[in-house]
Amino acid sequence: MTVLDSTSTRNATDAAFNTAGASTQNLINDTQDRFLTLLVAQMQNQDPLNPMDNAQVTSQIAQLSTVNGITQLNNTLLALSGQIDVSQSMQAAALIGKGVLVPGDKVALGTAPDGETREATPFGVDIVAPTTSTTVSILDASGKAVRKIDLGPQPVGIVSVDWDGKDDTGLALPDGKYSIQVAAADGEGEPVTVEALTYGKVGSVAYTAEGLRLDMGLAGRYSLMDVRKIM
Repeated sequence: MTVLDSTSTRNATDAAFNTAGASTQNLINDTQDRFLTLLVAQMQNQDPLNPMDNAQVTSQIAQLSTVNGITQLNNTLLALSGQIDVSQSMQAAALIGKGVLVPGDKVALGTAPDGETREATPFGVDIVAPTTSTTVSILDASGKAVRKIDLGPQPVGIVSVDWDGKDDTGLALPDGKYSIQVAAADGEGEPVTVEALTYGKVGSVAYTAEGLRLDMGLAGRYSLMDVRKIM
């Protein structure tokens, strides 16, 4: 079920922008009225022997123009922010029903949809620098390593990993929840930063106190920026 309605989101964003714009315009008009009132009063009560020169008047008008310019820039940025929010909402809504890879170390092993074979949920590795060696370890519920997968040298990017559900000796492991650890090194043997990615299927999209979130059921909720790969 889709929680996020792109039309209502757009309407809400437009309404908020219009309200903010009207409030800002009223503030601008009020500021201009006060400035002109003070300027006229200042000119009427100036010292005849030491009157204001044109430079002073011009400087005050320029200051007011600068304030108005900053206010208009803020309105423009507010409009762009609203459009970005709508764009992100549309992108997020398009992910409903799709599988994605997000930061995480969980993997589940169970019976495939055909009811005959067994399979593990997809997972992956996010590599931020080239590696000469990359190893993925599958850990059981007790934290014991039951399978090591050697990915060898890898370039920068997202690497998808498949696991057949067997341990290092070729024996099938029981269904259940497992976790993954990734270790990588460069040509000099120095550790390379890598991040484990877990699989989730986007069930719905919603706005929360933390902003736009993708709800992936038991996998949890993630930001649109957390998505590393769409399956």
